[in-house]
Amino acid sequence: MKLTPFIDPLPIPQYLTPLERHKCFSYYEIGMKEFFHEFHSELTPTKIWGYEGQFPGPLVNVNSGECAHIKWKNELPDKHFLPIDRTLHGSSEHMPDVRTVVHLHGAEVEPESDGHPEAWFTNNYHTVGPVFDSTVYKYNNNQRAATLWYHDHAVGITRLNVYAGLVGMYIIRDEEERKLKLPSGAYEIPLIIADRGFNEDGSLFYSDTTTVRPGPVQPGLTFPHPSVTPGEAFENITVNGKVWPYLEVEPRKYRFRILNASNERFYKMNLSNGQKIIQIGSDGGLLETPVYMDALTIAPAERMDVIIDFSKLAPDDTVVLENTAATPFDFPPPIGTLPDPETDGQIMQFRVVELTGPDTSKVPAILSNIPKLRECDAAQTRDITLDADIDEYGRLKFLFNNKGFMERIDFKPKLNDTEIWRIINTAGATHPIHIHLIQFQILDRIPFDAQGFTANGLLSFTGPPVQPDVNERGWKDVVQSPPGFVTRVIMRFAPFTGRYMYHCHILEHEDHDMMRSFEVVERKCGCKNNCICKEHKPKRKCECKKNCRCHGKCTCKKTCTCRKKKSNHPSKEERRHKKCPTCPPCSETYRCECE
Repeated sequence: MKLTPFIDPLPIPQYLTPLERHKCFSYYEIGMKEFFHEFHSELTPTKIWGYEGQFPGPLVNVNSGECAHIKWKNELPDKHFLPIDRTLHGSSEHMPDVRTVVHLHGAEVEPESDGHPEAWFTNNYHTVGPVFDSTVYKYNNNQRAATLWYHDHAVGITRLNVYAGLVGMYIIRDEEERKLKLPSGAYEIPLIIADRGFNEDGSLFYSDTTTVRPGPVQPGLTFPHPSVTPGEAFENITVNGKVWPYLEVEPRKYRFRILNASNERFYKMNLSNGQKIIQIGSDGGLLETPVYMDALTIAPAERMDVIIDFSKLAPDDTVVLENTAATPFDFPPPIGTLPDPETDGQIMQFRVVELTGPDTSKVPAILSNIPKLRECDAAQTRDITLDADIDEYGRLKFLFNNKGFMERIDFKPKLNDTEIWRIINTAGATHPIHIHLIQFQILDRIPFDAQGFTANGLLSFTGPPVQPDVNERGWKDVVQSPPGFVTRVIMRFAPFTGRYMYHCHILEHEDHDMMRSFEVVERKCGCKNNCICKEHKPKRKCECKKNCRCHGKCTCKKTCTCRKKKSNHPSKEERRHKKCPTCPPCSETYRCECE
């Protein structure tokens, strides 16, 4: 079904008001509902799911350090309207069809509020997953100002739930950002981009089988229907829930917070008039300086904070935000498909109207300070291979270190340790890798002999390290890992301990086992002498019995004058003012003030 572009205005998601404001936290309730949504004026309304009955969900807006408690409520029907593959982990016949759990992507949170894939729950919490902990998630927001997003993360059906509409944006603000005088208010607009497919009747289309079957089905098995696919991309590009919308803009600067909420599709975005896009922030907040880009390549789950200056355009001028990325990314034909300039080659249109007032916003030359993590401080370097495999049904499958989701945890970084992870991509395609809990910095990408490594395990580099693009040199939580490169990232594991996930953010890959756990563990004290990590209580040793001359019942204890042996260890008062000379500093564990 071919739709006419640029006939519907861009919807602007509204900010959510908390139900209660307490001294130490704000309290929200956000329900997941089924409803009918108009994606385009030429389409009949489409049945989808959304937070608070909206697609995308409402904007959550908090200040850095402001604690938010959110009760996520599953108010969805019992049956899924998209095809469930019962062969995937967590999706067998005995499991409920509709399971949800919310992950706040980019947040530094305790594991109980991270949205573990097996912490799912059904309508009214009737059935819950094995690691379900609480109906209310606590977000401390003790991190830099940044554009985060919330989305479903239920094991085995994340791709379906997100495609059904369970996505929304979450913004953290701080004083540093406010002082910059960036475009704000009506001139700061979220752009949540996601592709969708439609049937002739306007209903949502999602493939129920795959044609990519490089291997045979193992004896005794039958190829499943429905079946997971290696990825899903569609020709209709939605922005804030509308297919190819337009936005009226004044000839002035605008700030756009861009999120790629697509399942598989990458976008390579440029403006049709050749104008540069000014990027000021990435996943983890502001960059150090503005970066002027001809085009921006954004992977699924990445965020880009940009400014577009329309001041040199005249009323009635139009500019189109275009897309030139092939799908699957970045394969040339015949494997990849280049975007059609009339469909998935365009994202939205800007229409210039009259200026209503002076533009006092700025693009400062210096935005922020980002302390660089040093390689020499890394306690450990870990290797993660991205491997292409064939499952028992002959389907293409991607793994980390040739291990699936349920296998034993083998990454256990210590709290506050800095580590380097080398992502070794032998899998033949670019994968967007997301690590929960932390923000990292990209060190470089080094070309290597992928065939040789697959054959004998020898990592042989074939060229010098390639520095990250200038717009990748801030804090990140998603990194594009291209094939034939070792992508190196460095991070510090804090402020919490517990189990977290890392996974590919192509959602079909994530559901099909390209997800693993890691566990941040407490550091054991390595001190031997004068350790003040724990309180040591010296034993009292009485010497009276040695010289006892009592006849009958001994009364020495009553007259004992032995004194408590003086401890070599510092007193409680001394410990308050002294730090252990050997042990690393304690975690900056951030919790809500009232807890």
